[in-house]
Amino acid sequence: MADISAIFFVLLILGIAFPAMLTAWWLLFPSIISRAQTRVDKTPWGTFWMGLVIVVAVSIPVVILLALPFGPAKFIGWLLLAAALAFSSIGSAGIAAHLGARLTSHSGLSPLNAFVRGSVILELVAFFPVLGWFFIWPIALIMAFGATGFAFLNWMPREKTVHVPDPVPSHA
Repeated sequence: MADISAIFFVLLILGIAFPAMLTAWWLLFPSIISRAQTRVDKTPWGTFWMGLVIVVAVSIPVVILLALPFGPAKFIGWLLLAAALAFSSIGSAGIAAHLGARLTSHSGLSPLNAFVRGSVILELVAFFPVLGWFFIWPIALIMAFGATGFAFLNWMPREKTVHVPDPVPSHA
């Protein structure tokens, strides 16, 4: 019974800590989170593909380091994995900010209230059995890596230019 209680309280603490961490990133680094949010909002597919490139680039050395039968190499592999997941939390805050902005547009929530609700929605959708575990969470994680990469590289999406044709002179 104690094991079940321990697991429950660990999950409860993580459930409270994740939105708090994303909110801390949003409050501490507003410009980086805003850039990540802009990328998620304007170019979701580009963000996904950038994230996939980053995930593959990080996964290869992590898998190699964890497979080596040398203790310090495994330790470095675990450190690299932890750093990569911490790195992706910036993009997760950008996704939560995107969800919060969508909530704000449909209601009269304050930006902070909407952001916290967006981060809770992001967390709860990842906990949803099967659909969240195998479909939504991996896509959100890959997009978080992409949004973080774009935010740190300061690559903003290009503004779409609309070509207005010249008026045709009329001969009357």
